[in-house]
Amino acid sequence: MALTGNKGEWSEVYTLFKLLGEGEVYAGDENLNKIKDLVYPIIMILRQEKADDFNYKLSNKNVIIKNSNGEELLCLPANLFLIESEKLLYAINNHDGSFAIPEIEEFMHTIHCYSIKAKSVDKTDIKIILHDHRTRINSEMGFSIKSQLGSDSTLLNAGKTTNFNFKIKGASLSNKEIDEINAINSKQNKVINRVNAIKEKGASLVFEKVDNTTFRTNLMMLDGDMPFLISQLLLEQLNTGKSALKELTNIVASINPLNIDILQANTFYAYKVKHLLTSTALGMMPAKVWDGKLDANGGYLVVKSNGEILCYHFYDRNRFEDYLFAHAYLERASTTRHQYASIVKEQDGTLSFKLNLQIRLK
Repeated sequence: MALTGNKGEWSEVYTLFKLLGEGEVYAGDENLNKIKDLVYPIIMILRQEKADDFNYKLSNKNVIIKNSNGEELLCLPANLFLIESEKLLYAINNHDGSFAIPEIEEFMHTIHCYSIKAKSVDKTDIKIILHDHRTRINSEMGFSIKSQLGSDSTLLNAGKTTNFNFKIKGASLSNKEIDEINAINSKQNKVINRVNAIKEKGASLVFEKVDNTTFRTNLMMLDGDMPFLISQLLLEQLNTGKSALKELTNIVASINPLNIDILQANTFYAYKVKHLLTSTALGMMPAKVWDGKLDANGGYLVVKSNGEILCYHFYDRNRFEDYLFAHAYLERASTTRHQYASIVKEQDGTLSFKLNLQIRLK
């Protein structure tokens, strides 16, 4: 059966080919521009397949492929990987949905790459041994791959675990009024229209809790204020219609719901949001108990729309955080799932309204 995948999934294979072909990867700044004087030579790429683990070592403009026993299986010119990456990039740009690329799959099998997505149980998509000129150390790092070749990459997926529960305060609503509000189904701004309908009844939304205990605990381990801070970002997304997290953070900082020194407000709130984004990017998942360790300990590799790959190395933490902060935005999830944006009458008679957290990168 032919291998099939979407643009994002095929981007993982593209990254493997491209990096082996070029033998190095440049660092990027927060605006996705190459930093010309900061480049990481690639020593080896490590890949886990179901059958075995394989090493792709760069040596004298060749790629030497070995299995887990150290047996040399193949030696190919690095330039061949660059040629195949260009073919793959063309195919990705000319397909939609889930698709197969038979000519690329043939080359993949030649180099002992049998799956589109490497075996992984965490946020690591590719493992690379890089050389850092500054430390003169070769380090094995796990990187998450984010591709701009398809739809915007997801940083945190929406699910029932990411529901933020608000209580409706200040007014009582009849069952008829609840049904009418939940039935609002306008094509645009459906969620905003439902919230506005609640406000027109004289009620307001007051954050109560993150529904899922695991996600709540993970967030509180990051910062005791984190659940409340996210709830305010979600509310301001509805109040202002803005979605960029950097903009929303500035708005929340101007409101200053945590009542910190106003002179430090922008820095204070930005730091907390950056900490959330970095932890989510490299390790934390909503439904999994998190121990604070980073899975993708190297950082991010970003495949740009023109095929260029940039490295956001966690060693350059400030630059990595600035990139995330500049490109992250909140996306409203589907109202047909997870009780999102619906009024729920609880057993104790109180009314709840759930907003769902989903973060993407543009």
